[in-house]
Amino acid sequence: MAYPGRASYPGPLPEFVGSATIRQTPEQRARLIEFVSREYQAGRSLRELAGLTDRTQTAVRRALARAQVQTRGPGAPPLRKN
Repeated sequence: MAYPGRASYPGPLPEFVGSATIRQTPEQRARLIEFVSREYQAGRSLRELAGLTDRTQTAVRRALARAQVQTRGPGAPPLRKN
């Protein structure tokens, strides 16, 4: 049985396009940190956030650390027995 492929994302959100390649202003950095922390706590993955913000997963992890958000462990959550 083959595993399903990874989901593809539409690409970075317009507000983040190209902002990773230039020196960020404090306002851009604050907007990134606020967006990443809010969406991560809502359940999005590091991979999703990296795609949406045109950043690497490491950059997303750093932004979460700056926001003092505790990251989840690796892997999918365990299945619950009903």
